[in-house]
Amino acid sequence: MDPPQPLQQPLHGSPSLADVVSHLAQPARVGHFDELRHALSTGRGSLELSPSWTHFFNQLGASELADLDRRSRVLAEQVRENGMTYNVYAEHDGPQRPWSLDLFPLILDSKTWQTIETGILQRARLLERIMVDLYGPQQLLKEGFIPPALVYGHPGYLRPMLGALDSANDQHLHIIAFDLARGPDNTWAVVSQRTQAPSGLGYLLENRTLISRHFPRAFASMQIHPLADVYKDFIASLKNASRFGADAHIALLTPGPYNETYFEHAYLARQLGITLVEGHDLTVRDQHLFLRTLKGLERVDVLLKRLDDEFLDPLEFRPDSTLGIPGLMQAVRARHILIANAPGSGPLESPALLGFLPSISEKLLGEPLLLPAMDTWWCGEPAAMPEAIARLRSSVIRSTYPITAHRPNFQTTLGNSLSPHEYAEWVEKIQKTPAAYTVQTHIPLAQLPTWPASPMGQARVNILPRAYMLRVFALRDGSGAWRALPGGLARVAANDVDIASMQRGGSSADVWVQAGPILQAEREPLHQGLGAQSLYRRRSVTSRAAENLYWFGRYSERSENTIRVARLCLETLNSEKAPSPETWLWLQSMSHRLGLVTNEVPGATPVDSAARGLIPEHLETQKRRIFERSLIHYLNDCNSATSVGYNMVQMQQSASVVRERLAIEQWNTIVSSTEQFRLNCAGAISLPDYSSVEALQALSHASNALAAITGAQVDRMTRDDGWQLLSIGRLVERLSFLSGCLDAALSAGALNQPYEDDSGLLGLLNIFDSTITYRSRYQQLKTTAALSSVIIEDLENPRALAWVANTLHSRLMKLADPPGGSPD
Repeated sequence: MDPPQPLQQPLHGSPSLADVVSHLAQPARVGHFDELRHALSTGRGSLELSPSWTHFFNQLGASELADLDRRSRVLAEQVRENGMTYNVYAEHDGPQRPWSLDLFPLILDSKTWQTIETGILQRARLLERIMVDLYGPQQLLKEGFIPPALVYGHPGYLRPMLGALDSANDQHLHIIAFDLARGPDNTWAVVSQRTQAPSGLGYLLENRTLISRHFPRAFASMQIHPLADVYKDFIASLKNASRFGADAHIALLTPGPYNETYFEHAYLARQLGITLVEGHDLTVRDQHLFLRTLKGLERVDVLLKRLDDEFLDPLEFRPDSTLGIPGLMQAVRARHILIANAPGSGPLESPALLGFLPSISEKLLGEPLLLPAMDTWWCGEPAAMPEAIARLRSSVIRSTYPITAHRPNFQTTLGNSLSPHEYAEWVEKIQKTPAAYTVQTHIPLAQLPTWPASPMGQARVNILPRAYMLRVFALRDGSGAWRALPGGLARVAANDVDIASMQRGGSSADVWVQAGPILQAEREPLHQGLGAQSLYRRRSVTSRAAENLYWFGRYSERSENTIRVARLCLETLNSEKAPSPETWLWLQSMSHRLGLVTNEVPGATPVDSAARGLIPEHLETQKRRIFERSLIHYLNDCNSATSVGYNMVQMQQSASVVRERLAIEQWNTIVSSTEQFRLNCAGAISLPDYSSVEALQALSHASNALAAITGAQVDRMTRDDGWQLLSIGRLVERLSFLSGCLDAALSAGALNQPYEDDSGLLGLLNIFDSTITYRSRYQQLKTTAALSSVIIEDLENPRALAWVANTLHSRLMKLADPPGGSPD
């Protein structure tokens, strides 16, 4: 990166905030377009900001400018709290990487946006026409407008789709993403286009929500285009294109929670009010697609897929795919299901196609392309390959076809970064398999201002320029026409590199498009535009969601129970009054039964002071310490399927599969409680003698968090079939645990003690969480009958066995009700 430039001249008088910023902000690198100043950067020259950025910064006060570091840290915390993740390499047991979002937006004036909008809408119409032709008459292939190798050699060209598209219907593509770059001359060019499963719609909506709240005055005064209407119209377009219209059932097909963009899948399903499904949630019967639910099969009319086409149907594409639906292509060819986008659009994504689109546009649309693409050479053309090699140093080398097992490590490569040896290797590769490579002109990417958070207490010196690429979306609207989403997702390069990629450590920025006066109706939030249908539709609960909700309930209850027993054991070991041997035998047996300690750990035998001299004190102390240390050690042992930590992780895992059903606050509490318990336990066992104080504190914090989680289950979730399963899971776990505790206490004789020894009774009340209830009714009375009335017979105590059994029976009966009920 170029070193920070010195101030051109000192500021005199009372400069505006924009003037101050112009001196703080480093210029873009030489030869790059500087978004902040809306000019080609020469490294020096005018420091004046563009009108848009001048307006933006003048809406901030001087104190707000000084507060940007704090805001940036708050923004990062909000991203974590909202559960925004993007996993570069998603693994079953790997940590989820937080989404990266810069504090400053990319600001586009209305004239710039009009140029982009006109260009991408024209290209969307063109790609739709190409799609219909490739799977229909194939005139473009016959007349040589597209080389056959680009189509037939592309793994995304699906021969089962030949003749499957209705030529009279031009709505087979519903969402297209275009990646754009702004060059040094202030012109925009298309770098790539995505049609199979373009990502970003959920991330950009959440980016907008967060950033607009940090700069509310600037957002309002600059008249930024809202986004909600486009999402609303997109859903309307999918329904209108379906045979069932407004009654169409829309589902979003996701690869699952281990996909790198799963946050976006769950977020969109929640925001758009559609069903989130995985492949095994669906089945094809009689060439129709159905959703497996607790109430039986439910018809699916529209499938919004976030899955690459080759995984859709293992019967006709990849037989090893476990993500798709066997028989789906039969339903597609029978035109019983609308898929957005239609399978088979893979060849449209090839960068080599960009070089052929100008002539195709003249043929199909009778128009020249309004928005150019990067100069592109497909090396599979004998006439193009020599020119491509000659331009290699000033170009980008890209794969013509998707990355496969034969080229698993190939990444877009900058020609100017190659050493002489690497350059010679690339020339040899291209000459050996020319069709596999496409060479595209490389231009210095425009740079936008960023404000990365500085370490706490470290002063900020400069606003830093970073290269970026802009992803914009064309979507269908309610009438079936194309509409551009007024905004997009800016992908910002890391540090001083010139490749903007989230997978290479980059970040994102919100995109503000300035407009004229906005009508009040345009400001309606998204959910207002997605009103209730005239016909009530009960929320579908897939079999997969039902199973995970059931286990979410069981693991949350199991976590609470194991914490309660662990706390009671540690408190008893460190109590000034030793319990009876029978009571301690009961607690030891419960610890072993729940796996809080292994069976090899010897049990201590606390006795009263009168008998203490009968046992050598040092031996008893040693056994007690061994038991205590083992209990603390295993609290967060995630290799043990019975530890508290393991149960909490499994609770989080079950909840992650049904994230679209959980409030953001509830999900955040689940994630933070699991992580905090891990950290607290690590702190407890890091001390030389293992601290029971630290361990009890970790258990207490986890107990409080679980109370919030289970409270949200009760108060913040709709009582549909999914909630019934969650509740049943909790009740099954509670009934098993409490009855087991009572049986173990009776077997150990913990209740057969003299009146003055109430350790067994108090221990059971603690486990049943009924101490307050018991004392309010019976004060100091200590009888088995009184205990039984509270923990066994009480139909109003949610921890009493009778209440649990009755409520479980009620939940099961409600779940067994036939479908067709009306809303509560």
